[in-house]
Amino acid sequence: MTMSATAVLHSEWIKIKSVRSVSGSLIAVFAATLAITVLTFATVGQAEADNADTELVFGAFYALNFGQIAAISFGATALSSEFLNGAMRISLSAVPRRGLFYAAKMSVVGGLALAVGMITSFTTFLVGQMFMGDYAIGLGEPGALRAAFGGGVYLTLMALFAAGLTALLRSAVAVLSLLIPFILIVSFVVGDIAGGVAQYLPDRAGQVVLHQNPEGNLGPWTGLAVTAAWAGAALLAGWWAVRKRDA
Repeated sequence: MTMSATAVLHSEWIKIKSVRSVSGSLIAVFAATLAITVLTFATVGQAEADNADTELVFGAFYALNFGQIAAISFGATALSSEFLNGAMRISLSAVPRRGLFYAAKMSVVGGLALAVGMITSFTTFLVGQMFMGDYAIGLGEPGALRAAFGGGVYLTLMALFAAGLTALLRSAVAVLSLLIPFILIVSFVVGDIAGGVAQYLPDRAGQVVLHQNPEGNLGPWTGLAVTAAWAGAALLAGWWAVRKRDA
């Protein structure tokens, strides 16, 4: 007897709750972002605001650069746990329909990432502004509400991007070794060399939504759409791997 979709979703939720490394990386999305926000804004927030080149809306979400690393780790570890100690064989024996299993897994990963991402993005903005004194801005500032919402979506897409790649490569270590240096280093190097082409990289495109007045060819939502396309491609590749390869 096959499990219903609701039962599969519930089982995937239980898996994520019970695996410490997975739940820990999800908590870290919020904790790391908030900690960096408090540290940064309490020390240099107002000093940086004096700079004429400072974009207050984009700067409010500076800590998401660290939160996205935790989001990527969450997406990767949520999938990699299936490839340890024969866990995938057990999962597929309980849910023989691989499409249902994969869809449920990614739905839970995406749903949790979205919930935590939204809380993280809005909290980051509001807490950071508590340290800004006369330079503080609110969600009513042009572009601020859109950036806060978009920041949560961006974190979700990066988690799903990592999850899809992990399903393809079957290794969180491989995905983290690929994505984290890429986002922290390679993306900037490529940006300096490739110019306008770099705006279509997943991290750069998605972060356009955080700018009050975006420059370049991509707008706030088209930038997120580009990141969504990267995530969608990774999810499709992961689905192909789960469907075609032996457990």
